[in-house]
Amino acid sequence: MKNQLCEYSPRCASNSFAIRRLGVVEYGAAYQLQKRLHQQRVRGEVEDTLLLLEHPPTLTVGKAGSVENILVPRETLHQMGISLYFVDRGGDVTYHGPGQLVGYPILDLSSRGCDLKRYVRELEEVLIRTLEDFTLKAGRDAQHVGVWIDEKKIASIGLSIRDWVTMHGFALNIYPVLKHFSLIHGCGLKNRKATSMEEVLGVPPPIEQVTERLLEHFYEVFDPVS
Repeated sequence: MKNQLCEYSPRCASNSFAIRRLGVVEYGAAYQLQKRLHQQRVRGEVEDTLLLLEHPPTLTVGKAGSVENILVPRETLHQMGISLYFVDRGGDVTYHGPGQLVGYPILDLSSRGCDLKRYVRELEEVLIRTLEDFTLKAGRDAQHVGVWIDEKKIASIGLSIRDWVTMHGFALNIYPVLKHFSLIHGCGLKNRKATSMEEVLGVPPPIEQVTERLLEHFYEVFDPVS
């Protein structure tokens, strides 16, 4: 996919969301876009927005993260073409890369009960329903945020909320390079591994097909009129 950083898709907008499908976007550029949209949403200048994209190979470390959970030197990451960012979301170390559908909702939670736990559960629900459409039985873990198939994580969630407007979001593993997850203790968990739709199904669905199903469930879960 080409970089479509400024593209807005009116046909994807519901009554309450703007959807931007951005293709493959370098992490820093997507982060700056999030920050701009967040400020605009706080001021009421834009509507709730969902960014959907992929990143080049990237590690991000959240506010609660530790570089000790990155298992190789930075020089090795550089040689492998993997970028490293320290960001203001919650959580620890996360990997992003091609074949992973990333969603960044910029939502005003003040009109949705100012309930962070509910918001996390709703993001998980969107992902669980999406995976079910592809015959995958996924669920929650009572101790850890995200979506799991058995003991393996198939989708991560990491958030930042200021003035009750959200940033960051979720990452669903469709067909990423799973060996890149072995470079880290993902989310700080030493005894848990990542999985993907490709690993479980054998042949992954096209990312565009997964995106369409995810959007359908995002509307179901988050549209206040539903």
